[in-house]
Amino acid sequence: MTTMTTMSIDTRMKLFNRICAGVLIAFALLWLVPLAWAFDTAIKPNEETTKTTWWTDNPTFSAFGRIINETDIIRWFGSSLFIATLTAFGAVLTGSLAAFALSRMRFRYRNVVFWVVLAGIMVPSQVLIVPQFREMDSIGLLNTFWAVSLPQIPTAIAVFIFKQFFDGLPKELEEVARLDGASFLRIYARIIMPLARPAVAAVAIFTFVSSWNDLLWPLLVLSNPDNMTMPVGLATVQGTFGIRYADTMASALLGAVPLVAVFLLFQRNIVEGIAGSGLKG
Repeated sequence: MTTMTTMSIDTRMKLFNRICAGVLIAFALLWLVPLAWAFDTAIKPNEETTKTTWWTDNPTFSAFGRIINETDIIRWFGSSLFIATLTAFGAVLTGSLAAFALSRMRFRYRNVVFWVVLAGIMVPSQVLIVPQFREMDSIGLLNTFWAVSLPQIPTAIAVFIFKQFFDGLPKELEEVARLDGASFLRIYARIIMPLARPAVAAVAIFTFVSSWNDLLWPLLVLSNPDNMTMPVGLATVQGTFGIRYADTMASALLGAVPLVAVFLLFQRNIVEGIAGSGLKG
């Protein structure tokens, strides 16, 4: 009877796993269809892009060449890369320091401070546009990369991910280090952060992607065309090329390539970081 029950449970688990796999594959295909359509449009001559048919008898990559040769996409790429990297580094540094203090230090109203930080997740970034713009203007940072990066560095979700990860680390390691005379800063740099690499990778990647995709804030604070980021530059491409859909799709695909590459290279780190933080969904 026990054997029959065990076989029945195994059969149900296999069926459940197959159903889940089927659902995931279906959603993956739904996600890939627009991407495939964009690529198909990009390799068509502009005069054929209005046809509602897949593929073309005359595939060409000339749209990609026009984007590279006729726009400043390489400069936009460099600007976005610098800003996103600076923002990711700042978010990891400030988020981990705040989380380390909230996780390991004991002070009055520590939990209240943590909940106040988490309350920042519920504040839409659009609400802060006017005060942040006036702040950047008052310190003379408008039309610089710092004006784009600095407001994006303090993120409540980074503090949350790091704190949840730090709470799961054994405290015995730092207690031994403290007996050897190590300071809090030394414990943070030499013990905690090396163990928190999955959380570092997750926060850095999420921040990098968010900063790379940001359109509204760079559009407001950058007026010099030489400092344009990738999303702002792509918006100007769409306005310049009008109904040249092949060029528009080619520019969009070129702008998405770095994000796809980052995700494919670091997807394991993302999963490990989220699992360690306790986030679900």
